Amino acid sequence: MEQTLANLHLIVTGAGGGLGPAVVDALRAMGATCHTPTRAELDLTNEEAVATFYASVPALWASVHVAGGFSMAGIEDTSLAAFTEQWTTNTVTAFLASREAVRNIKRTGQGGRIVNVASRVVLDPPGGKTAYVTSKAAVGAFTRAMANEVRGTGILINAVLPDTIDTPRNRAAMPHADTSLWTPPESIARTVAWLASPENRSVSGALVPV
Repeated sequence: MEQTLANLHLIVTGAGGGLGPAVVDALRAMGATCHTPTRAELDLTNEEAVATFYASVPALWASVHVAGGFSMAGIEDTSLAAFTEQWTTNTVTAFLASREAVRNIKRTGQGGRIVNVASRVVLDPPGGKTAYVTSKAAVGAFTRAMANEVRGTGILINAVLPDTIDTPRNRAAMPHADTSLWTPPESIARTVAWLASPENRSVSGALVPV
């Protein structure tokens, strides 16, 4: 594979989850140096901790935000605590990482890339997942807002919108589902890697279904 990310530093949050390892593998195959903080090393909901971590990393080319969570409950069964938990897990983590990535990348003056992981529910919101849908829709909205804000700086910001990902955890949770319709992590990772690479010269503000 062409080493288009050789000698470039990237951060990947959520690298230990169902999708994260495939994303890291795809980026490293392109030559990237990946910084992959674990939950024990970095609380992505802690503003000061996220700011400190991003400031400590060498000049960034890109930041990819895979960290997140999922919950399923109807509106009448969704407590404020559950709603807030999804907002914090999905929206706040991506927001803080994106903000600090912009700050780090801007210091180089050479542009860079940010990729958020939202969800297909952004385009077709289903019932029964109110908290999850709201949190991921917000990720999609602020991705586009940031892309417009930094236009002209050379920083391209996009989000991928996976449907159900074919992971061991999802197979265990949905043993009777038709997995032929699920997306392999490696397929999503290839799209993420292209969006995060210098090969992407013009796509920004896109919400890409995968």
